[in-house]
Amino acid sequence: MKMLALALLMAITPAPAAPELVALGDSYAAGLGAGDEAPDDCRQSPHAYPRLWAERHHASLVQAACAGATTDEVRGQTERITPNATLVTITAGGNDAGFGDVMTTCTLGDEDECVRRVDVAERFIRDELPGRLDALYGAVDDRTSADVVVLGYPRLFSHDTWCLMSAPKRTAVNRAADALAEVTGDRAKAAGFEFADVREAFDDHGACADDPWLNGLVLIPVDRSYHPNRAGQESGYLPALNDAAGRAGNRLAVATTD
Repeated sequence: MKMLALALLMAITPAPAAPELVALGDSYAAGLGAGDEAPDDCRQSPHAYPRLWAERHHASLVQAACAGATTDEVRGQTERITPNATLVTITAGGNDAGFGDVMTTCTLGDEDECVRRVDVAERFIRDELPGRLDALYGAVDDRTSADVVVLGYPRLFSHDTWCLMSAPKRTAVNRAADALAEVTGDRAKAAGFEFADVREAFDDHGACADDPWLNGLVLIPVDRSYHPNRAGQESGYLPALNDAAGRAGNRLAVATTD
């Protein structure tokens, strides 16, 4: 009788819903730089951290991230969030701050030009970006009750490494990256979201490091420049997402398996 009762209970108990990850964001979330990118404008890679997380957790994936997306465009991506979503990830803000132009200026210009361009970006990050992030995070919050993890950006250069880009330029770029991480983390926490700060993980693995997780200047295709490579997505971003999802209370978040 006990076995019969147990069988009946199992039969009428609904199976838990399969996890679903919805990934929002820009090229860092799309995986540009990690290789095998799609030839379209969004440049999604199968080695991007959202796909890696979904594969390891047997989750379905809605990959909405697109290279070049600003926070306003990522707000449009929120329409891809489904009622089945159990986790939403966001990486956004770098394009609003003009980091592509910053890196072009610092690569081609002299040190003074680089520092001036970084100063402009940093003022924007401090003064204008918080409101844009608040609007984006509010749109996500209105759309879902799923756990939300905001993943930040790394410093692009490791300390005390030889590089074609001069030390003053590298210092300026890293200063702007710090500002971006601080503002993004502050607004994510204000929205009640979990923030994954990846700067420490990448510190010894920047562009020009002995074991880089970030591409330096790539000539073909040039859009991979200064983006996480495959190791950066797998060894930098994926563990950060696992840890942050665990903190957010996602029931299936576990440590990255080998």
